[in-house]
Amino acid sequence: MKKRLLLGSSILTAVGASLCCIVPVLALIAGVGGFASAFSWVEPIRPYLVGMTILVLGFAWYHKLKPKKEVDCNCETDSKTGRSKFIQSKTFLGIVTVFASLMLAFPMYAHVFYPKVEKQVVIVDKSDVQKVEFSISGMTCNGCAAHVDHEVNKLPGIINITTSYKNKNSIIEFDSSKTDVEEIKEAINATGYTVTDKKEQ
Repeated sequence: MKKRLLLGSSILTAVGASLCCIVPVLALIAGVGGFASAFSWVEPIRPYLVGMTILVLGFAWYHKLKPKKEVDCNCETDSKTGRSKFIQSKTFLGIVTVFASLMLAFPMYAHVFYPKVEKQVVIVDKSDVQKVEFSISGMTCNGCAAHVDHEVNKLPGIINITTSYKNKNSIIEFDSSKTDVEEIKEAINATGYTVTDKKEQ
């Protein structure tokens, strides 16, 4: 029971630590973009959840690998086969450790789940090309930035977009005859993140 609790805790904390990046990907798949930033509040406590996951898994591995005292007990084996239960095996603990590691690393590779939108914009009049920097709150990882890029690229006339969760901004070059600043702002806000400021470059 104690081992199951440890393994369950490690999975929950690992998933919890990356929830802020998992939800936007699930929102993209489900088609509910506005739900994306619902778990952005997790980001400030992420280091503690990561630390807790590592501690719990370390403790589980310590108990699994430490030498056992010889006790005449049948508690860790299946009464019918006499073999160790799979859920109490090193293999199962290894699977849980790999899964937890993948969840902890999710923010680093979340952006790969967003399709790359390649589009060619024909510019008739160069004076229509406008470049605006939008300050955005609520982004916590590369997946968030990819989500903003994905939504804004659906608009007509987007020439180039560079979104950075670290800089909390998105620099967008577009054809003002095909879209405008307000439309772009609405597209960003529709992802669940919020445009806090904008300035022309």
